Amino acid sequence: MITNAILNLTDVTAMARNQQNISAAPRDEQWWQAVLARDASQDGRFVFCVSSTGVYCRPSCPARRPRRENVAFFQQPDQAEKAGYRACLRCRPKAASGSGPAEVAKRICRYIEQHLDEPITLARLGAEFHQSPFHLQRTFKRVVGITPRAYADSCRMNQLKDNLRAGHSVTRAMYDAGYSSSSRLYERTASQLGMTPDKYRRGAIAAPIRYTCADSPLGRMLIAATDKGICAIQFADSDAELEQGLRHEFPFANRKRDDDAMNSWKKDLLRQMQGHKLNTSLPLDIQATAFQRRVWSKLQAIPFGATRSYAAVAKSIGQPSATRAVARACATNPVAIAIPCHRVVRKSGEMGGYRWGIARKKTLLDLEAHSANV
Repeated sequence: MITNAILNLTDVTAMARNQQNISAAPRDEQWWQAVLARDASQDGRFVFCVSSTGVYCRPSCPARRPRRENVAFFQQPDQAEKAGYRACLRCRPKAASGSGPAEVAKRICRYIEQHLDEPITLARLGAEFHQSPFHLQRTFKRVVGITPRAYADSCRMNQLKDNLRAGHSVTRAMYDAGYSSSSRLYERTASQLGMTPDKYRRGAIAAPIRYTCADSPLGRMLIAATDKGICAIQFADSDAELEQGLRHEFPFANRKRDDDAMNSWKKDLLRQMQGHKLNTSLPLDIQATAFQRRVWSKLQAIPFGATRSYAAVAKSIGQPSATRAVARACATNPVAIAIPCHRVVRKSGEMGGYRWGIARKKTLLDLEAHSANV
C-alpha cells in the first residue's frame, strides 16, 4: 500500500510538471537553486514537494536535499496538499505561508516589544515562529540589521530613557523597561547612556552642557557640548525651538549658553556648511549602539562632495539587506554635519529623508557639490 501511495505521488508530480507552461521552467530552476542553498529569504514564497516521501517543505528546511527529479513546486501549501502532499513536521511550511522575511521580522519585533520583561532567547523565538534559531537570527539580522537580542536591548534602553525623562525613579524606570535587577541595569546602560541612570535622570547635572546658537546656511543652528565634546547639533527657525529641543534631550541638565567657549567649534561647522572640508579632529561626545557606530563611521568616510545610497552603505558594513536600518541610523544621528548623514540618498538619486528637512539636505549637497567643482 505504501509503495502504491508513493507511485501515485510520483504520478501526481509528473502531471503537475506537465501542466506547467514553458515560461515556468526558469522560475522552477530559480526555486530549485533556493532549495539547494536553503535560502530562508524565500520562505513563504513557495514550497517544494518530494514525491519519494510525500512531504512538502519550505525552502530553508534543514532536512537532506532530495533528487531534483523527485521535486515539484507550488506557490501555496494548500496547492501542495490538494496534490496529495503533507506538511513537513520539521520545518512547518504552513507557518511561513504568506509571510515574507520582512513581514516575519516585523512580527518578531512586535513580539519582542510585548515581552521585554521576560527572557527572550533564540530558542524561544524559534519555537514561537516555527523556525530554527539559526535561520531566525540570520533572517532577522538580514532584514532589521541587528540581532533579536540587540533589538530587545535597544527597546529596553529607549523605554528606560523615556521613563527617566518623565521623572520616574530609577527603580520604577528599570522594572518598567524590563530590566530584572539594578546590577544588570547598570552593567548594560553605563556605556550606552554615557553615565549612570541616576545622572541621566537628572539630566547629567554633574556634566554641564554648554551651547550656542548662530545663523547658518540652513537657518538657526544650535551646537551643544559636554566637557568631552559636541553632543548635539540641531537646526530650526528660531532659538526658542532650538533650546526646546535641547531641553527635551537633557531635561534636568545644567544648560548654559556660552557663545565664547563654543566659538571655534561654531566656526568649523559653518566652514563645513559653506563648502569647506570639516576639521576631522572635532571632538564628539555621543552614545550609540554598535550598529549605529558602524554606520556613522562609514558616513564620515564618504568623500566631501560625494554621496552614497542607503543600499551602498548597508553593503559596505557587510549587511546588504539592512537598508532600512541604515536609514534609521541616519535619522537618529545627533550631530548633523559632523556626521554627514546628508550625503546618503536613495538608490534612484532622490534625496530621501532628512531629520532637519529635505530643503536643508538639498542645500548642503548643493554647497558641497559647488565647492568640489571649483
